[in-house]
Amino acid sequence: MIRQPLYLPFAEGQWQMSMSLKALDPQDWIEIDDQFVKYLSQKDTLLKTRHSEVFASLPGTEASQQEVLELLLDHLLKHFPQHYRRQGQTIEAIATHQVWHIPDFESAPLDLAGRLVQEDLLLMERSPQGYRLVAASLCFPLRWRLREKLGCPLTQIHAPVPGYSEKLAHPVDSVFNRLKSNHPVWRLNWSIVESPELFFPPENAKPGWEKRINCQNAGDKLFLRIERQTLRRLTQSGDILFTVRTYVYPLRVLEDNPQMAHNLMETIQQMPLEMQNYKNLLPIQEVLLGYLEDIASFKPL
Repeated sequence: MIRQPLYLPFAEGQWQMSMSLKALDPQDWIEIDDQFVKYLSQKDTLLKTRHSEVFASLPGTEASQQEVLELLLDHLLKHFPQHYRRQGQTIEAIATHQVWHIPDFESAPLDLAGRLVQEDLLLMERSPQGYRLVAASLCFPLRWRLREKLGCPLTQIHAPVPGYSEKLAHPVDSVFNRLKSNHPVWRLNWSIVESPELFFPPENAKPGWEKRINCQNAGDKLFLRIERQTLRRLTQSGDILFTVRTYVYPLRVLEDNPQMAHNLMETIQQMPLEMQNYKNLLPIQEVLLGYLEDIASFKPL
């Protein structure tokens, strides 16, 4: 398998409140790398022990969920035949030796779809209030709970984000309304977190964590959490499938790239305080910027 890619969405060193969407080649929709077994195994554990927290759907969404599953199966068998094997009504992830009987998921096809890939899958349906979240396989949330967002429109889901209603709500709605099934798009989002855990609901945050961070240990105690997000419209239902692939790297990966450390430092310094607070950067701002500055100023002999 290919090595996990390193995404650094702050490469330009500028903070901006925008979607920053890019055209997505449909063949690049799903990513599989050397973390495949780890991700699918963790999903399996979560779905066995905390199913109601990581999968949810509203009644009446079964047909749209089935469309997602069929689209995903076609894609995986075409582009990753070395990783998947289908025999009749079963689908196997070869590396993990997991085999699923497809008809077992007739009432919740998105549940099976989410088990097949490293991405989380969220289904958005048009409503009078705008697009709303109607089904999701979300094993790797960051500080939010699926059950609290299910059925909510985009504006309500993003209400905690500073400046969203003023600066992003209209552009986001416009993108969703204009998105065509043959022109998917993608973007990157980033956070700095205190844990490498993929499943990170609000209660996983440990009180006082910021007091244990200093310039000497920040590279190992802090982590870059990157989300590679894609949007594509389903051809039959017209719903929109939102995928989120989560990558977590120790912050020390920037020690090999002083310029990227400098760009991240610049981005944080330009970020409004309310956004720094939302991203949980304020408690570690001084230490974080000091650590990045040390890297950025390092000149190899």
